[in-house]
Amino acid sequence: MSANVYDLGYSLEKALRESDDFKTLKNLYDEVNSDSSARTLFESFRDVQLNLQQKQMSGQEITQDEIEQAQKSVALVQQHDKISKLMEAEQRMSMTIAELNKIIMKPLEELYGSLEQ
Repeated sequence: MSANVYDLGYSLEKALRESDDFKTLKNLYDEVNSDSSARTLFESFRDVQLNLQQKQMSGQEITQDEIEQAQKSVALVQQHDKISKLMEAEQRMSMTIAELNKIIMKPLEELYGSLEQ
């Protein structure tokens, strides 16, 4: 019996949505969005983050001013309790997804060999 990998993928998506980590992340995200000052601060942080990522991906140099602005933005969001909790939950969810990615990629690593060899 051959398993349909897409069906399994959708089952994995459903399991992630039903996980405690995702539910916590969603609740914290909703809390940040329902607080106008937290939402504004978080959106500003995300804008700075996305801008730097886009510049980096396109090969543009990031200026010292942009680095300082990013550091100030990080410091501000880390001091905000709701945003700080949201970022911790994002990190936990990201780690879960990274671990799942390792599991999913295992057949290819076994086939082609690990890059670490």
